[in-house]
Amino acid sequence: MLNVSAEVVVVGNGAIGSSIAFELQRRGHRVVLVGERARPFAASTAAGAMLGCFGEVTTSLLASESGRAKLATDYRARAEWPEWDHDLGVASADEQSLHVARGTVVLLNSMGTAAVDSGNFQTIEEALREYGEPYESVDPEQLDWLAPDELARALRGLYIPAEHAVDSHRLLGKLEAAFLRNGGRLVDTAAAGLEVQGDRVVGVRLVNEERLTGDQVVVAAGARSLALLDAVGEIRRRIPPLVSGYGVSALLEVDGGALPTSVMRTPNRAFACGIHCVPRGEGVLYVGGTNVLTQVPRRYATVRDLQFLLECAVDQLSAELPRSGVRAVQVGNRPVPADGFPLIGSLGIEGLWLATGTYRDGLHQSPLIAKFIAAAVEGAPWEPGPLTTFTPVRGPLSSGEREEIVESTVLQALASGYEQRWRVTPEWPVRIETQLRREYTKAVETLHPSFTPPPEFVARMDEGLRGKLADYYAAWS
Repeated sequence: MLNVSAEVVVVGNGAIGSSIAFELQRRGHRVVLVGERARPFAASTAAGAMLGCFGEVTTSLLASESGRAKLATDYRARAEWPEWDHDLGVASADEQSLHVARGTVVLLNSMGTAAVDSGNFQTIEEALREYGEPYESVDPEQLDWLAPDELARALRGLYIPAEHAVDSHRLLGKLEAAFLRNGGRLVDTAAAGLEVQGDRVVGVRLVNEERLTGDQVVVAAGARSLALLDAVGEIRRRIPPLVSGYGVSALLEVDGGALPTSVMRTPNRAFACGIHCVPRGEGVLYVGGTNVLTQVPRRYATVRDLQFLLECAVDQLSAELPRSGVRAVQVGNRPVPADGFPLIGSLGIEGLWLATGTYRDGLHQSPLIAKFIAAAVEGAPWEPGPLTTFTPVRGPLSSGEREEIVESTVLQALASGYEQRWRVTPEWPVRIETQLRREYTKAVETLHPSFTPPPEFVARMDEGLRGKLADYYAAWS
């Protein structure tokens, strides 16, 4: 039996959990951080760690107030990183900057569709202007390193000088070192559930049946967070259910060692974040761009998804990449809520907090979320802002009108075909579009009279997911 008690137990040692633990520990709290050091299912270990908010903008995101609040959260989080990078350097005794890429180039190429790619590219530019964010148009043919296949030529480009990237592995290492140097304690195992007495949390039960006691508990275990809430089952039913946004990335040793200096990426498309690459230094290039919703987090990549990723990287980024060595294949599981928006704040049980559901933005938002949760634990006031929109016990937040969501699902499904270079005669895309629109409309109309999940959920609506959504919607009907 572990004889460990703490003021705060933080469950989950990815970027968000580790950041919360470090922030609380350096404020003078006695903190225990729970999680397997290997992080077998974490999103952070496979992340490109792009500190971008405008590069992630889509027409769907800006179609709702909740989506605009999410963009505002990303914008505020980006401003936290210079100080966070410095503070982690001092606290970890490793003052080398975490940054590995300076600026982001967003590429509009010929591999998607006008409705999705051109629409999102235009919306990115509109959001940049709305926020007064510096950017410039660039000619992709004048960019060093970029060498796509001739059939995937980039047509336009935007350079966003303030959207950088960090090395996610070094970030996690620094967070751990900073936490320990400040007196924190690590427990290298997974949590199995919570200990609740009456209306307050009193600790955490581990998978080995040992227990940790704590005055406060923060659950930040990514895609597996809600599985730990059986002790508060009725509350859990009123939280948007989580699924895993499973993604594959690769670290490539580039032949000759030449790397881009900036992030290079396409706009989000086909339910994913667009193909992208991030220089990691010493001839190593990160490539990513996949996202598949699964109800159970995945440990390993499928051959199909790895093949798709590498083919997209070769076609759209550099035809020279086939000569590169594959140093590592990485798998991450993003926590994706049923309405697409974060789950941050109190669960209505004394001392119990949740910090998950950040989808593709968790690492980017982690400094801001850490300070938000630390203030909440201390009972300190937090000024009204975008994060307060995303309290976890809530009815479904809207990501747009039902017809708009169905239409977005159809268009992104078609875009995935073009990105995979499907060969169909001209009349078939119209026929497929008609059938998909009919299928998706029926799926959402038979699910609930008014609540509609985001396009990723509509496109992957199997019986298990339908049951989870129906239970959640019933709790708010």
